[in-house]
Amino acid sequence: MNIVLLSGGSGKRLWPLSNDIRSKQFLKVLRNEEGVYESMVQRVYRQIRSACKENKIEADITIATGRTQIDSIKSQLGESVDIVVEPERRDTFPAILLSAAYLYYKKKVSLDEAIIVLPVDPYADLGYFKLLAEMDAQVQKGVSDIVLMGINPTYPSAKYGYIIPDSRAKTIQQSEGGQPETPFYPGGGMEPKAENGEFIVKGFVEKPSEENSMELISQGALWNAGVFAFSLGYIVNIMEKYMQASSYEEMQKRYQELPKISFDYEIVEKSDSISIVQYDGVWKDLGTWNTLTEEIGGENIGAVMQGEGCSNTHIVNELDIPVVALGLKDVVVAASPDGILVSDKEKSSFIKPYVDGLEKRPMYEERRWGEYKVLDYTQYDDGSHALTKRLVLKAGKAISYQSHSIRDEIWTIVDGTGDFVLDGHIRNVHRGDVMYILKGQKHAIYATSNLQFIEVQIGEELSEDDKEEYEWDWSTG
Repeated sequence: MNIVLLSGGSGKRLWPLSNDIRSKQFLKVLRNEEGVYESMVQRVYRQIRSACKENKIEADITIATGRTQIDSIKSQLGESVDIVVEPERRDTFPAILLSAAYLYYKKKVSLDEAIIVLPVDPYADLGYFKLLAEMDAQVQKGVSDIVLMGINPTYPSAKYGYIIPDSRAKTIQQSEGGQPETPFYPGGGMEPKAENGEFIVKGFVEKPSEENSMELISQGALWNAGVFAFSLGYIVNIMEKYMQASSYEEMQKRYQELPKISFDYEIVEKSDSISIVQYDGVWKDLGTWNTLTEEIGGENIGAVMQGEGCSNTHIVNELDIPVVALGLKDVVVAASPDGILVSDKEKSSFIKPYVDGLEKRPMYEERRWGEYKVLDYTQYDDGSHALTKRLVLKAGKAISYQSHSIRDEIWTIVDGTGDFVLDGHIRNVHRGDVMYILKGQKHAIYATSNLQFIEVQIGEELSEDDKEEYEWDWSTG
């Protein structure tokens, strides 16, 4: 079984923990069975492996993502994870085509094999992931061109799209905005195309009003989970209609030629051969603080003290200073180097317009070698800037051999040991050592034990893009 996890946008509805670099799926706020904090992507990856083990099947997992998320993915899932790198964000349709090109050209997957595509961040129990095997089986049997997963609704939601199976669909007369909400019927027809007696999809309704959601649910409609299954041959045929490419690398280079649109709109809603498997269990989109706190691992994370009068209050503190709360009810507090949020839980879903205008650089990043946190940023009267970071480098990891053209750096080792190279000359470093790095000098560091150091950048302009990388082999020095 071949699984593609779509790890797309950034998302600011969980600000200040999430930002353009650090997406919600990488926040370690959920507890696993051992009580250890894990992220959404770690949870989903673990659940897929567990479901496949119970079903006694093998699964190859590929993650489609942008360049800014590569380090976070490899840090949390390991260096060996398969990654498809999207040159730019262009929605799910081009991301799925690029993933298909990777499986076909690079991994040599057979055109007859099933491909299952799902989001990287659903919150569901193990039954959700066990159902992927049933989707794989339906593709293998040739039940339909596309197999979808439908979620049995637990309440009338206006946030989700709805799938209408069989003949239970009917036109909804009116939406809150005064416009008819008519289900979209695959292939433009008005009746389902029954094949092999399977459960066939008749239509779709995208985010109806709550009142009309109740009507849809009474008619048997299911939430659209955004999970698709099809044969690789099916999607490769579609790919060739949009682009005649001879390799995965060519698809990457010409990626901007593909339409920027969702897979649902471009393919699913135009198909007249769709079947569905139904999931009846726990399923949530933990995309807002209100929903996330329902499943978060404890009321407090970090240096937090809740005092007298607090109820239904969750606090997540990533700062090195304590947060004390008194008399708070139905409130979420989140503190990170990027900012502090204090909000009524119900109102927290409306945060996005308030933080969209905040263009301050991310103050925390997780990298494959470790992590860094910005401690201070100062602009002086003469126009020069200084940026101070604390970096944590994992034992056995290294920061690339690089140089900068517009800034100098000063590194101070505060804990651990490592090997430091400057313009080809290596020396051992430990607590208390200071290294001065001038513009243009090539430098890198390798952690022989867990290593922490303070980096001060000084220059008229400071940018993460001010970096040129070079080859360096630590084994030969």
